[in-house]
Amino acid sequence: MIIVLIKFDTIIMKLSITHLIIGVILVITVLGLLRYRPWSRSGVINARDVIHEGSNKQALRELTVGFLPVTCHLTCPVTDYASKTTQTNTNFNSRVFSDFPTVVSALEAKQVQATFMIVPLAMKLREQGVPVKICYLGHRDGSEIVVGKNSRIRSLVDLKGKKVAVPSLYSNQHFVINKLMDDYGMKPGDISFIVLPPPDMPTSLAAGAIDAYFVGEPFCAKAELDGIGRVLYYARDIWPNFISCALVVHEDLIRDNPEIVQDLVRGIAASGEWAETHRSEAAKLVSPYYRQDEKVLNYVLTADPKRVSYVRLTPTDEDLQQIQDQGLKMGLLTKRISMNELIDREFVPKKITAAAIDAAKIPEPKSMKTQ
Repeated sequence: MIIVLIKFDTIIMKLSITHLIIGVILVITVLGLLRYRPWSRSGVINARDVIHEGSNKQALRELTVGFLPVTCHLTCPVTDYASKTTQTNTNFNSRVFSDFPTVVSALEAKQVQATFMIVPLAMKLREQGVPVKICYLGHRDGSEIVVGKNSRIRSLVDLKGKKVAVPSLYSNQHFVINKLMDDYGMKPGDISFIVLPPPDMPTSLAAGAIDAYFVGEPFCAKAELDGIGRVLYYARDIWPNFISCALVVHEDLIRDNPEIVQDLVRGIAASGEWAETHRSEAAKLVSPYYRQDEKVLNYVLTADPKRVSYVRLTPTDEDLQQIQDQGLKMGLLTKRISMNELIDREFVPKKITAAAIDAAKIPEPKSMKTQ
């Protein structure tokens, strides 16, 4: 009798554990679905991702656009803001990411169908069969090689045997520094490259985990202002009219909703035109989107206007061919893709007019909704 009771209790316990495990799996599954919403093809995000909710109630549709908190992507949050405070047909919600692998995963899963991305990575995705197109550029220049403020590094050759962080091996920062290594007669293995999310680079430099980093602003300026780093090279001095990032759009969105893509490219172009001549206002506007100090962004945008530019952003075959050639030379890109297959200039407006943003109505960063 005792044996029977023990066996019965054991069966009940096993059933309870089984139910518990099934319950945990169901909860995790539901949470995953709620977070990523695979049924949403347009990539509309939840409320926590919305920084600004404006007065434009005439918009017929909305779209989520991915970006990283770097000034190469500044026109993304500006377009978000402009779409909600002016009369446009589409409201754009910018979704911030901290690294490019996550952006790639979101794009492949179509959690976002438009995003700002480093150009070589977009080329690699196209090479791998992911149907994406480069529709517009994000910027010109705006990246620097930063070393420790008190380090003895004075030129690239001093980085031999050192650790240098880049945002991705498929970043134009990585491509450009390899070009500079060629110019100095250095070998590919002379510098150890480490991939880090841009926000982690200044603290890694301060901690001595890396000896230098090459990334887009404002993480270079942050090291300068915090007294931990200094600029060794400006990208524009190595590669004139340097391009890091572009607006990348999934071909499904281009095919199914060309009018949204038209609104997006027009908005990005108009935002760049506005930001170029309203730099301090742009710093104030994007600060809550970036979750960064307005003073750092203002320094990047106003101390030296040549540090980053937001005009002349129609992608040209020459611009992108130069990047592709360098990637093929390094062996990171393995297939030559025609520029017609890679670029879609169909949506670039013939005339670019600055976004009609009323600078006086830009909310103070602390008063805007934060995530």
